[in-house]
Amino acid sequence: MGPFGLPLALLTDSYKASHAAVFPDAQQATAYAEFRHALNKDSEDQRMVFYGLQYIIKSYIAQPWTQQDVDEAEAFFNTHNAGFTKFPFPKKLFLKFIQENQGYFPVRIEALSEGSVVYPHTPVMQILASAEYAGLVTYLETVLLMTWYPSTVATLSRRMWARIHEYYDRSVDKEKQWTLDTRMHDFGFRACTCVEQSMLGGAAHLLTFSGSDTLSAAHYVQYRLNEGRPVATSIPATEHSVMTAHLSERQAVLRMIEEYGDGVYACVMDSFDYVRALQEVLPAVASRKLQRGGVLVIRPDSGDQVEAVLQGLRAAEQVFGSDKNQKGFRVLRGASVIQGDGVTPETLQLILDAVLGAGFSAECVGFGMGGGLLQKINRDSMSMAIKISSITYKDGSSRDIMKFPKQGSSKTSLPGRFSVHADPTQGGAPVAYRCGHEPSTPNLLRVVYDCGPVEGVWDSFDQVRRRLSDQWSRFPPTAHALSNDLLQHQKHVHDLQEERVVDGSAFTT
Repeated sequence: MGPFGLPLALLTDSYKASHAAVFPDAQQATAYAEFRHALNKDSEDQRMVFYGLQYIIKSYIAQPWTQQDVDEAEAFFNTHNAGFTKFPFPKKLFLKFIQENQGYFPVRIEALSEGSVVYPHTPVMQILASAEYAGLVTYLETVLLMTWYPSTVATLSRRMWARIHEYYDRSVDKEKQWTLDTRMHDFGFRACTCVEQSMLGGAAHLLTFSGSDTLSAAHYVQYRLNEGRPVATSIPATEHSVMTAHLSERQAVLRMIEEYGDGVYACVMDSFDYVRALQEVLPAVASRKLQRGGVLVIRPDSGDQVEAVLQGLRAAEQVFGSDKNQKGFRVLRGASVIQGDGVTPETLQLILDAVLGAGFSAECVGFGMGGGLLQKINRDSMSMAIKISSITYKDGSSRDIMKFPKQGSSKTSLPGRFSVHADPTQGGAPVAYRCGHEPSTPNLLRVVYDCGPVEGVWDSFDQVRRRLSDQWSRFPPTAHALSNDLLQHQKHVHDLQEERVVDGSAFTT
């Protein structure tokens, strides 16, 4: 049985159950997955992060089906067709692989390694189904496509990292560059639709940054993916309930200083009047704060983001002082500011422009994202799709297949079976080739499921983080993702199919 007691046969779209009966008799069928465009498709940076397949495979695909799965699916399908009549589904095929294959779904899945940096149209996954199971080649599409979510979060976090990194290069000394890892904090747990979403999205964020309040993700990464080695960190912090429960904000801040003042801690300062709190509360607690010696993080939570950050920096500098670093920018003494409300890639850049423009180092300000990080994205953000790309019919003839809607050319797919190889002329960036027309270098698509679980194919979270960091630094913002041969083959198949829309006699090769 699947999650929430669902029969595993129902982890798909309704119409998928009707396909096996109408699929052509075939020896083999191949489908593949790609992102059709990058996050913010017009961006000069087209790099994306492929991540999250391990969870999907282990949770939903490498799980053996049982007779009970089929029985319960049959009971449901018997009332699912229009008019509450019987809906067709391939019961005999399901029972066959339950009996002959220990219940494991009969497809082979190849995929790029977790944390791989890719470009639009890079095949990130390839699915192969053979013999009587060829018609099930896309039955798992629904759950496999769910990798769009962690991949998109991972890409968004990396994009934010790249933007902050530019300002760090300009304004932060070498010995403080390590703090970049903490500059974007995940506050998105409460913004998620369910705990599972927070875990997957929060884990994707942790590929790049260490800061997270999403405990579901922090624990999952540490104990399920990283052999107990910690990845996520956070700090004690107030919220408005703490600040307003005290008789005054001064009392609330002093309480934090007494409890946590020798470390790093944050206080939200806009419960009543942000400007007045900066002008009156900070000086009132300064002596005790200096005695404790820790780092007070000032958090505005309303108002104009740029203005609020600058007000916090200037007030902290006036009370606690600052020092000029080797790059000529001022660094606060024992204080900083975090903007954690409404941050987007655009507002982040506006804030950092203003911070450096005011003479402060980028290390003086941190950022947090909640719904913007884990919720305000969807599958169309990078347009992930799975499409059939090749078929070998029962008589042995083969045909490469592609989709090319004239009214939606952005959804054009690739024909053939593919391998993916590192291109040394593009810093090692991945390039897709047709099988049989590829270089002799290793295929980056590796088998992660083969009619059952495959052992030893998943890397630790530390390894995935290193892969992402290494590839992002080496790969250019844009690259050619498809070989010239594959592009020419795509044009050839397009022209052939366009001529034979009605008469398919010349399709096969």
